[in-house]
Amino acid sequence: MSGIFPKKVNKFVGKTKVMSLNKINIPSCTACDHKKSGVSVFCNLNLHEIENLSEHKRNLFFKKGQLVFSEGNQPHGIFCIYKGKVKIHKMGDEGKDQIVRLAKASNIIGYRSIFNNNTYYASATAIEDTEVCFISKAYIIELIKTNSNLTFSFMNILSEDLKRAEESIIHMAQKHVRERIAEALLLLNEAYGLKDDGKTIDSTLTRREIANIAGTTTETSIRMLSELDKDKIIQLAGKDIRILDMKKLYRTANIFD
Repeated sequence: MSGIFPKKVNKFVGKTKVMSLNKINIPSCTACDHKKSGVSVFCNLNLHEIENLSEHKRNLFFKKGQLVFSEGNQPHGIFCIYKGKVKIHKMGDEGKDQIVRLAKASNIIGYRSIFNNNTYYASATAIEDTEVCFISKAYIIELIKTNSNLTFSFMNILSEDLKRAEESIIHMAQKHVRERIAEALLLLNEAYGLKDDGKTIDSTLTRREIANIAGTTTETSIRMLSELDKDKIIQLAGKDIRILDMKKLYRTANIFD
């Protein structure tokens, strides 16, 4: 199952159409930088397990704006992001798209649904050209059954998911919109970091998507960002957002150490 799909051949993972191109150059799991740096969920696997994992993965490429998986579809495995950025988003009761999580290189997505035998609770969309490794549901479950360290790693991830969900509910109920917009920027900084200048958030999310994270309207998001720019907490430069005063941004978000 390892390797890359032939050039210009469309493949499907569940009901999600995937275009895989020859330009993908994802290394084997044994040579993966995320594994070497210790940030991968698979870091606790031994050499034999890593080699087997590499043989059972498929390398996939998603263009910016392309769905990785869709809410309501049956899961067939998990996705480990090698390069790129992905947003996890869910359709609300009134048809409004809500971003619930951001994922980057080394992160895994689509794992919750394979553990509870349910359909995907949300959709995942590439927000820039993204390369991922796909690992089948049957294989990953068998691997978890035989490796307690991997099981514990997934438990930690699920625990963090629950913590974020609980915090999100509290913040939505108690924080003013300006605080939520500031917190959304801090979330982007935490998820994707800064560009080489050390100030510009390394993200291409639109104002509408920032509004979705903060649970507000696009118009309100634009107004609040303009206010933060006027107060010299951030600087807006086209689609780029530069953080000028990180301490003030934390105070504005009502987050304190």
